[in-house]
Amino acid sequence: MISGSVCKAARALVEVTREKLAKRSGVAEEVIEAFERKISTPGDGAIEALQSALEGLGAVFIAEQGADGAGVRLKFSRSVTRRLSTLEGEGGPVASDDVP
Repeated sequence: MISGSVCKAARALVEVTREKLAKRSGVAEEVIEAFERKISTPGDGAIEALQSALEGLGAVFIAEQGADGAGVRLKFSRSVTRRLSTLEGEGGPVASDDVP
């Protein structure tokens, strides 16, 4: 599971506000702020919902491995993200476009 610091870093990477993350995850904005500021830790279900929402926005979480700490990176590079958003604006039938 992710920590508050990693949650905050992931939110910064995917450029989403606490308010938008709260709406997307179903976790109250105040709970997210307290988690990121290390004031309190929400339940496992809330942390899983935050992680899932951030992954859906393009964050990839890196598990702690020995001396290497846990972290987060973007699923796609900036150039790939720009190309994908250009392609999404193209015509064609509307359908689910789950990108691996």
